[in-house]
Amino acid sequence: MEIDVRVERLPLRAPVRITGYTFIEVPVIVVELREGEHVGRGEAAGIYYRAESPQRMIAQIDAIRPVLSAGADRSMLAHLLLPGGARNALDCAFWDLEAKRTGKPAWQLAGLQAPVPKITTYTLGADDPDAMAQLARSYPQARALKLKLTGEPIDAERVRAVRAVRPDVWLGVDANQGFGMDSLRQVMPAFIAADVRLIEQPVPPALDDGLPGLQSPIPIAADESVLCLADLPRCVGRFDAINIKLDKCGGLTEALAMARVAKVLGFKVMVGNMGGSSLAMAPGFLLAQLCDLVDLDGPLVLANDRSPGVIYEDGHISCPESLWGNPVVTRA
Repeated sequence: MEIDVRVERLPLRAPVRITGYTFIEVPVIVVELREGEHVGRGEAAGIYYRAESPQRMIAQIDAIRPVLSAGADRSMLAHLLLPGGARNALDCAFWDLEAKRTGKPAWQLAGLQAPVPKITTYTLGADDPDAMAQLARSYPQARALKLKLTGEPIDAERVRAVRAVRPDVWLGVDANQGFGMDSLRQVMPAFIAADVRLIEQPVPPALDDGLPGLQSPIPIAADESVLCLADLPRCVGRFDAINIKLDKCGGLTEALAMARVAKVLGFKVMVGNMGGSSLAMAPGFLLAQLCDLVDLDGPLVLANDRSPGVIYEDGHISCPESLWGNPVVTRA
């Protein structure tokens, strides 16, 4: 098997601000696995808050390259790499390669039904309330919006401004650990008044123990507090929903297992993304078939996406067969 890994930098249309970070591009790695005439591809951005750079991910792959070249397969990746972007890129490339090699689509290999379009959130980066309201208006097709918040007093006005111009949408907020327990309590009345339906990772993981005492009437989802399958038990009693991201857990293989176990544990299940092109969204779209909430809008903020790319229509995301995970030759 031939293994090619390259770095690509995907510029954003405009800067996106969240708690503690402002992004102007998404650096990713793209893995290609070649076996005869078949090529499998996978893309990963890694986990920015764990300092996963493209160079670090490539070094992790290079360290196991001899094992991969000798015939390792997808089932061995969990023993070779920790959860994260490097494993995700390889895992997704193996799924794609297997689909081409066997002539069966990845959804079938995963034991899923044929995928159908799913409503996805459209994310608004933290900004001046009027600017966020204007951006919300620019997505008239969106049926669900997710607002990035920062734990600042202005958050309440941000939520009110967006809800005022988009009374029709499902509305969630994501603080990326920006709140403390006191500031979260203070802003909760504004969330309730705006009919916010989900609060994602409001506080740092170190404060998770305080969430049950909040008695939030709005479901709370774990993001930074849950990376992989092993983290699910500690979320019981603290969170209502789990945000699964392939870059966090190490690929579609573990993500599918997480979704199934999370449902057994009583969680609502969400699929999210760490940014990237349609090549990164396509495996997540398969996971979305098991999920209650979908956040796969990464390509919407890119200056340019791959072609073919995922399709956003009437607030839904769908994935053309020629993009990834199907027994056809693809290039982008």
